[in-house]
Amino acid sequence: MSREIAVLQLKNNPNYAKNLEKIKNYINTLPKDAIILAPEVCLTDYDYENLDKACEFSEVALKELLSLVENQIVALTLLRKIDGKFVNQAVVLHKGKLVHTQNKHKLFKLGDEHLFLEAGDGKEIKIFEIDGVKFGLLICFELRFKELWQKLDGADIILVPSQWGISRKRHLELLGNSLAVVNQCYVAVANSSKVDMASSSAIYAPMGGVTIDDASECIKGVLDFKQIKFMRRYLKLS
Repeated sequence: MSREIAVLQLKNNPNYAKNLEKIKNYINTLPKDAIILAPEVCLTDYDYENLDKACEFSEVALKELLSLVENQIVALTLLRKIDGKFVNQAVVLHKGKLVHTQNKHKLFKLGDEHLFLEAGDGKEIKIFEIDGVKFGLLICFELRFKELWQKLDGADIILVPSQWGISRKRHLELLGNSLAVVNQCYVAVANSSKVDMASSSAIYAPMGGVTIDDASECIKGVLDFKQIKFMRRYLKLS
């Protein structure tokens, strides 16, 4: 079994609507059963000065995206207001439904996230299944925590929507590749291409291979799930 994947490497526009149009365009033009991963808060950025406005737009955008997504699997994070608290929430869309949500658990204090957002409790970081594929998801800074890798042991693919700074670019590449090798799975990283961000969006394979292109806005690949079975039989780690 195999499945096409597209990792978006986007430079956010201050105009929320233009960011949404770009995502919608990719949904409309990419293969109808592709997995599509977009960077962290790609629609509104971390617009702390306008959090209520950003969250209101997220709700409008979510409804529009749900109306477009059929057999594709689309993952991104949104600024949302849940029970009166602001969160950075990963959403996974499939067949017009919200099939998985996950609030960012490990907030990045160097970026003051903890001053504006409520951290998730981490219970949502778990394997979830869509069309027979086992998914896991980590949001940006969470990629650094080995105990979270263990929670996703057994996943076929781990999605990482991110806004990772350029000064730690090499860390992002090393961690993404290492997670794929250690968990013997695919890892897809969609990172922002803003000037101060690392780009380094990539698709890492369980045998250590990588598809990466800092110059591209859309990095495409094919997930060959036979590779996962091969690696787990060839090198049994448990």
